[in-house]
Amino acid sequence: MADLSRAIAERVKAARADRTPLFLTAGGSKRNCIGRRCDAGDFDLSAHRGVVDYQPDELVLTARSSTPLADIDAVLEDRGQHLSFEPPRFSPAATIGGTVACNLSGPARPWGGSVRDMVLGTRLVDGRGETLRFGGQVMKNVAGYDVSRFVAGSLGVLGVITEVSLKVLPRPEASETRVLELEAPAAIETMNRFAAQPGPLDAAAWLDGRLYLRASGDTHAVLSLVRAWGGESLPGAGAFWQALRDHALPFFDGDAPLWRLSVRSSAPIEGYPEPLLIDWCGAQRWLRSEHDREALQALTRAGGGHLSLFRGGDRDGEVKPVLSPPEQELHRRLKRAFDPDGILNPGRMYGWM
Repeated sequence: MADLSRAIAERVKAARADRTPLFLTAGGSKRNCIGRRCDAGDFDLSAHRGVVDYQPDELVLTARSSTPLADIDAVLEDRGQHLSFEPPRFSPAATIGGTVACNLSGPARPWGGSVRDMVLGTRLVDGRGETLRFGGQVMKNVAGYDVSRFVAGSLGVLGVITEVSLKVLPRPEASETRVLELEAPAAIETMNRFAAQPGPLDAAAWLDGRLYLRASGDTHAVLSLVRAWGGESLPGAGAFWQALRDHALPFFDGDAPLWRLSVRSSAPIEGYPEPLLIDWCGAQRWLRSEHDREALQALTRAGGGHLSLFRGGDRDGEVKPVLSPPEQELHRRLKRAFDPDGILNPGRMYGWM
């Protein structure tokens, strides 16, 4: 474990002076997904790791950006706590910095919050090689523009994340999963109806004619809720949700393009091609195979959301949601403010950035 913040700043300053673009990498688990291909030399940050501070009574953990998620899990587990947004791990090397930069959350996201919701503060080395600090270790430190939050999902185009402070939560006392045999339209209606009712529902997904519902929390409340749901208990449910979180289910196998549609949870499912996987109580929908982008965008617009080519397909083209001209201008201004010479992950988010 080492603090390489000063060395990172010096490397960025040198790259700026030489006009040398840098591709930020640590665990490398998300190199070929989420963003576009980046034609820049690797800037390996993997040695910059370690938990800097952990205050279990305050529910706050601070770690260097290249700290593996597995290391953070081990620290939190000893105190019966966890990251409520269930960050995906596309490989054992997945890091907290990459998770924040990509704004990745797992099955509990609609109930446990997103990465962005749990970020309290960040340290960042911008494209000038200057070290900046945003937020802190408590929610009340946030004032004005909450830069630490929009760093989440920035794909490294604004700066090198060197440190992150996160809110953590106690692990639930009990967890139970039930499975109901339903087709997709009925599953959408059922999961939204259950989500509108009181109770500790914290995951709802559909795949291959089966609706998976998970309740987590107080033991009595969990057992009472799942009895009301009916269905069959799922043995080894933890393995299923972990495989869904980490894209390790057979649905995700192979090289076919993987499309992500983020829509209203209750958006109609008619017209969706197959194969299809539904997560986040209907708000996140995954499609595999080659599809016409315009047709998928029409489905997404009808559902009030946006489309991205998450993995595979043409990574030299645009893969993130289409932005309006005012949104594009805002992105350009932010990029110029943080990285005026465009040396950090150029083109990783959009070809015009």
